[in-house]
Amino acid sequence: MAYYLMRKFFILFVVITLSGCATVTTLSNAMGDLFSDSDNAEPPAELTDYQPEIKLDIVWDEDDGVGADELAMNLVPAIADDRIVIADQEGLVQARNLSDGELLWEVETELPISSGPVIDGDLVFVGTSKADVLALNMTTGEAVWKQRVSSEIMALPIVADDKLLVRTTDGKDIALNRIDGNQIWSVESSVPALSIRGAGSPVVSGNSVIIGNANGKLIALNLMDGAHLWETSIAIPKGRSEIERLTDINSTPVLIDHTIFVGSYKSGITAVSPIDGDVLWRNESISAIYGLSADRRYLYLSDVSSDVWQLDQRNGASYWKQAELHQRRLSVPAVYDDYVVVGDFEGYLHWLSKTDGRLLGRIEITDSPIVAAPIVVDGVVYVYASDGTLAAVKVSLF
Repeated sequence: MAYYLMRKFFILFVVITLSGCATVTTLSNAMGDLFSDSDNAEPPAELTDYQPEIKLDIVWDEDDGVGADELAMNLVPAIADDRIVIADQEGLVQARNLSDGELLWEVETELPISSGPVIDGDLVFVGTSKADVLALNMTTGEAVWKQRVSSEIMALPIVADDKLLVRTTDGKDIALNRIDGNQIWSVESSVPALSIRGAGSPVVSGNSVIIGNANGKLIALNLMDGAHLWETSIAIPKGRSEIERLTDINSTPVLIDHTIFVGSYKSGITAVSPIDGDVLWRNESISAIYGLSADRRYLYLSDVSSDVWQLDQRNGASYWKQAELHQRRLSVPAVYDDYVVVGDFEGYLHWLSKTDGRLLGRIEITDSPIVAAPIVVDGVVYVYASDGTLAAVKVSLF
């Protein structure tokens, strides 16, 4: 028990130290330990025997670079035009053929990449822990432009119209010209003394940029000039200590059919109108900081204890909860067809049923954590693990 208490205090020290700064740390799995509602000594659930209902095959896999190199980076695969592009923490960027994994190009940027890549048309964008935004040519990987911003970039850059929207860890939201990287506008928000190094990106609704802030507020800015449109409190600070008053919105809001859904640590899941920020409903019983996914009717999430939930988009009611993967540090779920797919800290991918959450199948990809949410294209699941393993997996029935 003493070990776990010491570890918890160490994690808290790191988070406090990093609040508002651009230092890189090994926090990828630490956040789940710090913010878990359960006893910190609770071990991850052991994988037990079960009767698989689907057969899983690895279509192809590659060992690419160092991945996140055990650091808390927001490195995810990006897919477009039959290509998958990945980046690692040491600056390697690769493009591979989506169908067979064949290497199409790779470049050594020599930059400590902390977020991305993001593909938009003929350009690929990444952010770095040294406060650089880099644009690469999608066809060749050659550098097109580089722009320095104010601090580390953990959130994925977002493209809207002719603008690249960039969030920095010191609380700034910046719009850059997509073509040349020149700054168009910049807005600064206050960052509390204690906050999570945010990986949540903005979401665009019409002419509004919707942003979740470290102070627990959801705000809307005008896409054209960054002017403030509205704000609403998603998480309200309570308690005496800084840790008790932590209200960070660390995940990317999800926009579905004119409703914004956002998860937070203390205030659960909230549905908000993108027009004026009015709260439509709250489900405060679920603590979620990692992000949401959705289909036409339901929301899916892994909570801070790595239990997987299905919620009704209309009112936030829970339909099922899958607790067999408790404390296995799950990724944000990917949803497709009849399946919910999550990765865990030991490199397994798990397929759950959308109907009731039961385990349908699992496959080991690597022995390193799968932190990035899997991506699904044409029934194939693509996953990028923290050690740089990139794999494509497909379901086949028995």
